[in-house]
Amino acid sequence: MNEEHPPSTLSFLQRLKKQFFHSPLRSSDELLQALKEAEESHIIDSHSRSIIEGTMQLENLEVRDVMVPKSKMVLIKHTTSAKDLLKIMVKSAHSRFPVLNAKEDKIQGIILAKDLLGHLANNQKKEFSYKEYLRPTVLVPESKTLGALLRDFQQKHSHMAVVMDEYGEIAGLVTLEDVLEQIVGEIEDEHDFEEDNIIDFGEGRYLLKANTPLEEFNEFFEVALDADDVDTVAGFVITGFTYLPEQMSEIDLQGFNFKVLKTDSRRLHLLEVTKINNK
Repeated sequence: MNEEHPPSTLSFLQRLKKQFFHSPLRSSDELLQALKEAEESHIIDSHSRSIIEGTMQLENLEVRDVMVPKSKMVLIKHTTSAKDLLKIMVKSAHSRFPVLNAKEDKIQGIILAKDLLGHLANNQKKEFSYKEYLRPTVLVPESKTLGALLRDFQQKHSHMAVVMDEYGEIAGLVTLEDVLEQIVGEIEDEHDFEEDNIIDFGEGRYLLKANTPLEEFNEFFEVALDADDVDTVAGFVITGFTYLPEQMSEIDLQGFNFKVLKTDSRRLHLLEVTKINNK
């Protein structure tokens, strides 16, 4: 036994490298296979493997794949009173709010709920001033990868970015939580039940949680997709492939194109759905 590094004290990465990385890895597929073998050998558990796989997928996903579209954003007009702003904050349960400029075509800055609450608690007689509390806005293009976005969030100490389309118009917003969920899975809180399973991005493109009930999908699109012994869209898609597809795999099924945006070794998480007749 090597007394300098007894097996019980080797770190996860040391143990993984010692057993599987005798030669350089040449592709992500080889790394994924090594992770699978590591899990089967009980060097890592399934959760650790899922996190590593999720991290690897960040460079393949773009901001447009996970962002909240503009139609779902809670935007604040720069003329909104503190009283009305407080009502909006309570109703939405968000902590950060983009503030529109006078023309309402650009983001003037970000206002934090804690700033308004602090003002109301300490300066009740003084009118709330947006200029005093506005934070800088992080702007990112739709095509930015989630890996690059995560690095931006770290460097700029930010938790939210406003997404701009190719014409310089507001396309949506993306948060640090949106990125982290691609690594660790859904981060649920008491307000998540209000979120939609299907988000319409316009022009026939939709973002879809893979565990959406097939019945809900049919009702939303007014169709009648059918598959034996399948209750969710994930099951429907897997049945079409006849196996668990990899990230960015696509398939046409009953008038829709399904693209896999987020998956792991056990299940599908996120899909992009496009109506074929709208292409």
